[in-house]
Amino acid sequence: MPKLSIITINLNNAAGLQRTMESVFEQTFTDYEYIIIDGGSTDGSKELIEEHQNKLGYWVSEKDGGIFNAQNKGILKSDGKYLLFLNSGDNFYDENILKYVNSFLDSTGIVYGDILVKEPDKSWVKKYNEQISFDYFTKDTLPHQASFIKKSLFKMIGLYDETLQISSDWKFFLEAICKYNVTSKYLDKVIVEYDYSGISSTPGNWEIIAQERQTIINNEWQYFQNLQKELEASKKELTLVTQKYNLLSNSRVVKAYFKIKRFFFTR
Repeated sequence: MPKLSIITINLNNAAGLQRTMESVFEQTFTDYEYIIIDGGSTDGSKELIEEHQNKLGYWVSEKDGGIFNAQNKGILKSDGKYLLFLNSGDNFYDENILKYVNSFLDSTGIVYGDILVKEPDKSWVKKYNEQISFDYFTKDTLPHQASFIKKSLFKMIGLYDETLQISSDWKFFLEAICKYNVTSKYLDKVIVEYDYSGISSTPGNWEIIAQERQTIINNEWQYFQNLQKELEASKKELTLVTQKYNLLSNSRVVKAYFKIKRFFFTR
């Protein structure tokens, strides 16, 4: 059984696929299997995969039901203890990344790091939180391309929800951390160069992402959302009380009162 299964899904992105494959093949760590799920590409991707099929643990090129259907296919064909979803267009930051991460792949449920976001005109590092909670997931998610997920979690939680267009990985991470109390570890290190032309980064899809996430919260996490609102309201109220206390305790009238009180009651 390999330590890691790297799963790449692709559809008519031969140039990005080649970049991704090269970054995998150049890794100094070799205890992995590489799985490519292609959605029946017609741009030369299939021929590229066939050219390197001797380096692959499994591959297929056929029409599928979308991103998460393809990723689920990869999960079902994988044998690794941990899984990484490195989609076509994304690539490892350098050739020693897997060697570095390997020492952290022990019993932790999800091990994740940072990504270098590559836009057409600039690059910047997306940092992630070490502490993650329900409140964190209402604002952000974990990077699937830089998250090493224990395969056993997919048996415990289930495969990706194929009814969702974009947010199924977010839903999986939310359930893993907040419902099943899965352990996680943050690595303060850039793991992957992220191709910003992906589906979740397209501005036209941001509304879909927001709608899908809100629907999930409304249907399955309303109690936590209400609890979060109550907590925030309590924090604001406590802040106001603290501010009033500080104003009163520093006022001249209150200081004079305690000065007089000490004078008469300590004689």
